[in-house]
Parts: sequence; structure tokens; C-alpha cells
Amino acid sequence: MRIAIGNDHVGVDLKWHIVKYLEQQGHEVVNFGTDEPASNHYPIYAEKVAKAVLSGEYDKGILICGTGLGISIAANKVKGIRCAVCSEPVSAELSRQHNDANIIAMGARMIGPVMAEKIVDVFLNTDFLGGRHQIRVDMMTALENGESLS
Repeated sequence: MRIAIGNDHVGVDLKWHIVKYLEQQGHEVVNFGTDEPASNHYPIYAEKVAKAVLSGEYDKGILICGTGLGISIAANKVKGIRCAVCSEPVSAELSRQHNDANIIAMGARMIGPVMAEKIVDVFLNTDFLGGRHQIRVDMMTALENGESLS
């Protein structure tokens, strides 16, 4: 699987841990994040990963900032992205099964490397269920396109 990963300054160490972990599993991981410890702006990296995933060159994306919140909000501003903040594996599983999430975000200040590995494993190995969930994903897409649901 080809995975795009991005991060701000807070997520540098966790990013490299996840990159190494995924490469050991045979995944190709491409770094769109910073390697600098100086404060920087996470929307830049959210956009890079989002566009990489939307291009079809990458199967999934992973984003990391301090909490996962800011970088996920930024990624979700890119049309076609469904990014979920995950702090444990159940959220990662449901984000895939019910929402067809194409990117996850994690907080380097919220979780440790072992939990991040578990979250990433579940995210990458869980399929979208479709069915009634597809209807809801289609509704989210309609909202994204400025359509009213009522």
C-alpha cells in the first residue's frame, strides 16, 4: 500500500516511528511533513497529504500534529477528504467502516507510539461497509458541494 504521511513540528518523532513501522510491513510511505522542530503551520502539510491522496497516487493518508484536531480540520477543508481524528483503534475502525475515511489524524501529545501503531493497523486493514453508510457518505459529499439535504 502507498501511504502519504504528513506532520507539523510536534509530530516529527511519532511520524518517523510510524514510517519505520509501516515500511517494516512492506508499505511504501512518502513523507509530506516537516522534519524541523521549529514551530510551523499544520494546514500546509494537511493540504499536501490531502492532495496526494485525492490524486490517487496514494491509497491512504496519515496526519500528525499535537492533538490531531487542527490538522484534521485543515485536511477536511479539501474537497473529497474525509479525515478522522483517532486516539484509539475503535474510532479508526468505525471511520473506515461507516465513513470511508481516506485519512486519519493523530495527536502526538495525546497517544504514544504503540497506540499509534494499533490505530494505523486498524485504519489500513478495515474496509468500508457501504450500504446505508454509502448513503450517508453521499450526503456528506452533497453538503461539501453546497447542496441542501432538506
